[in-house]
Amino acid sequence: MSATLEIDGVYTAYDKADVLQGVSLTVEAGRITCLLGSNGSGKTTLVRSILGLTPPRAGRIVFDGTDITHLPTHRIIAAGIACIPEGRKVFPKLTVEENLRVGAYQERSDKVSSARLAEILSVFPRLAERRTQLAGTMSGGEQAMVSIGRGLMCAPKLLLVDEPSLGLSPRLVKENFNIIRSINERGITVLLVEQNVHQTLAISHYGFVLSKGRVSASGAPSELASREDVRAAYFG
Repeated sequence: MSATLEIDGVYTAYDKADVLQGVSLTVEAGRITCLLGSNGSGKTTLVRSILGLTPPRAGRIVFDGTDITHLPTHRIIAAGIACIPEGRKVFPKLTVEENLRVGAYQERSDKVSSARLAEILSVFPRLAERRTQLAGTMSGGEQAMVSIGRGLMCAPKLLLVDEPSLGLSPRLVKENFNIIRSINERGITVLLVEQNVHQTLAISHYGFVLSKGRVSASGAPSELASREDVRAAYFG
């Protein structure tokens, strides 16, 4: 399989202190790759590095064959990466439809963006029912759908999903992960950044574990679940 995203020896620092220390990983096209790690492991810093918000001081990030290491964020998004941010981050005073259309802000064709909107609403019938409702008045699970739908509006090649289980009930977490799996089945490559190891390994094809800014383990979900160090850290 070809790689959609390649991260090679990345060091990223805040105030001259390296948070990421030589991180290397590959996201294969058409698959769900997960990145597991506890708070403080460097997951958020890696997300920010991929998006150009905190560029690496060393190493390379290659997306779809192009070096994006030092590109500005808007060009990285235009290249085909969409991010579903931690905590959903909907625009509370905009309607569902307005939130979704924000995701296609770089698309100049109204016809194309309207076609994408229709497709998203077919994927999320609940949003179709509530397209005129203010996003801030919706439940956490519904806001998660809005956030994912907004990310899909730019027709991404890679969907970067950051902590989708955060703040959701177990039932909604399961629903959210089923949505992520169904999106991948439509051909979109996914990088899933999470702490919820059970649900994450259940839908992923391959995974990496980040610990103290370094990749400490990698492998198929069954391999990661059987490793003693991973079991100790995540399964108790």
